[in-house]
Amino acid sequence: MNALIRIKNAAPVFVIALSLVTATATTTDVIFSFEEDEGEYADTDLETDSAGNIYGTTVLGGEFGGGTVFQLHPTPTGWEHAVLYSFTGGVDGGEPYKGVTIDRRGNLYGTAVTGGSGSCEGGCGVAYKLTKSGGTWNQTVIHAFTGGDDGSGPGARVTVDRSGNVYGMTPTGGAYGVGTIYKIHPHAGSWEFQVIHTFTGGDDGATGSAGRMLLQHGRLYGAATVGGLYGSGVVFELTPTAVGEWDFRVLYSFHGQPDGSFPYGALLRVGSGKIYGTTYYGGENGIGSVYELSPRSVGEWDGRVIYSFQTGSDGNSPISNLVRDAAGNLYGTTSEGGLGSGTIFKLAPIGGGQWTESVVHPFAGPPDGGFSYNGMVVDRFGNFYGATVHGGDDDDGCVYKFTP
Repeated sequence: MNALIRIKNAAPVFVIALSLVTATATTTDVIFSFEEDEGEYADTDLETDSAGNIYGTTVLGGEFGGGTVFQLHPTPTGWEHAVLYSFTGGVDGGEPYKGVTIDRRGNLYGTAVTGGSGSCEGGCGVAYKLTKSGGTWNQTVIHAFTGGDDGSGPGARVTVDRSGNVYGMTPTGGAYGVGTIYKIHPHAGSWEFQVIHTFTGGDDGATGSAGRMLLQHGRLYGAATVGGLYGSGVVFELTPTAVGEWDFRVLYSFHGQPDGSFPYGALLRVGSGKIYGTTYYGGENGIGSVYELSPRSVGEWDGRVIYSFQTGSDGNSPISNLVRDAAGNLYGTTSEGGLGSGTIFKLAPIGGGQWTESVVHPFAGPPDGGFSYNGMVVDRFGNFYGATVHGGDDDDGCVYKFTP
């Protein structure tokens, strides 16, 4: 496992009702199992397009062993898998984590933790773009990280705005060695790189999470896994200024137990303005939590734990994003617990600000999925899809479809 995920106070407002009963109306079906030449270790968020295609990355495997970008195409008889690009581990990058992001023209953007150039052993990583020409996808490195002030080891999924600007985070490097937030701007046929925040490891946090930052009304929202007032990570907001700089503000500082710590996954923001997410550690039992942040007009936001994982049978150690259905239920995954290979869980609101948790699928390992290090995506048809780093027919990882 790569170093990015070698991870094994504000008290809660209420005690949450708990249900460990697995829902019987749901289904989880493996739609594709990886083999080494097709890629392996699918530590990837998934992306979907308007045609129902699914895109993601594998950290290893492919033609050169340095990982892949893949597409799954729906057909009447199943899903067709295609490797769009195989990384060599050289100047083009290697070990692409957390998937790709699609822009309005159908181009794909992502990051690779190693390769490229710079002073890091094995290379400091790259940000890249994939463009389709005819039936071929061509890769362009839009920034090769140096390990200096620009950062190193970019493992976070990137955000792309309507103008084609690319935003992301690094967990290491920067002026203080604990990561950066960056913007890559297309200009005159090339790309301009700008650090828009350098983590200090102090109150602002350190080590940007692997989750894709949210971009809403021109502002970026994300999480840093450690640092902050209590050393347990922060959720932040970045606001652009008229002179091209960005103002950084901490929205919430995690306390650890019984709050949460190590917020690794992406954020979910709903229409009310509230933000939801997961923490790998913390909660009442130290094995992870689901939190809710509510905006305030001044100062840090109000935060509370809406679920603390209990004993592991309900899942533990979530490092995923959350998704929401039309009824307001939240769904996420845990990297461990359940039957031992992680779970898909559901949080249902039951009134009065309370939620009840249920395990809707415990991953069982091959030929089922195993160890979900990412959450799910909901396509425009209402289908839920996710990936696991192990499991599938050959235990090299799989992509699954979940039906609530």
